[in-house]
Amino acid sequence: MSICQIKQMEIKVSVIIPTLNRRELIMRALDSVVSQTYPIHEIIVVDNGSTDNTIPMLSENYPFVKILKEKRLGVSSARNAGIHAAKGDWLALLDSDDAWHTTKIERQLDCYSSIGKDYRLIHTSEIWYKNGKLLNQKKTHKKLGGNIFSECVRLCCISPSSSLIRRDIFSDVGYFDEELPACEDYDFWLRLSCREEVLFVDEPLTIKYGGHKDQLSKKYWGMDRFRVTALEKIINQGKLTEDQFNIAFQSLLLRLRIIHEGAKKRKNIKIEKMYWEKIQNWKEFSWKRKY
Repeated sequence: MSICQIKQMEIKVSVIIPTLNRRELIMRALDSVVSQTYPIHEIIVVDNGSTDNTIPMLSENYPFVKILKEKRLGVSSARNAGIHAAKGDWLALLDSDDAWHTTKIERQLDCYSSIGKDYRLIHTSEIWYKNGKLLNQKKTHKKLGGNIFSECVRLCCISPSSSLIRRDIFSDVGYFDEELPACEDYDFWLRLSCREEVLFVDEPLTIKYGGHKDQLSKKYWGMDRFRVTALEKIINQGKLTEDQFNIAFQSLLLRLRIIHEGAKKRKNIKIEKMYWEKIQNWKEFSWKRKY
């Protein structure tokens, strides 16, 4: 057994899967966890108020899974509940509609053990399916490692399902924002990537499935509204470097203008006024910051 393998075996991994009425889909996710070549310390499913007999199915077919029940409080609340309950050194997030390659956790820990540098987040490349068809990813969606704050500002460039996170990072950057109904992962990656580098395994070890009706991107209009909130938060914290501030601020103004123009075209006077005022307030903030 190599030194890397010995180091790996000392690491306990907890898997956290939030779910809501995905009785059939979560079986695929769980089977991919059970099939991992690296031994998983515990699997935690956080049921967010399912009404489709998800819990009885889990109890019957996956009796080794720890089930946490909560009211329908959203994916952030479910992830946070799983994080607090987990006993592992590293926490692997998996959405209930996604799955992993059998070597996903092993490859992440192997890269971590051999890299000679301390990282607290490891993510992987992905394969995408939509309505059963393989999707070709655009260059803009290419994943990266290292200092990726600017990429995280531009778009959500880390998938929760691909991430393996050392548990001590949450005490430093906080948990998933339960006030955000969507883009909570975008918000979390901003807070993380402005502080430290991440490790990237350039192998398609995470399998993402899209196209089903209950995806958050289909539930809410104007997803940029939530990214605006995340950018406002990270700027208001006052901990960004000058370069990071400029990147975040320009992205914030761009998104505000897009929402404002969209509201103007739809003749939504209330939203148009709200975002016009936001634009002016942030311009004033930037001016005062300079002078």
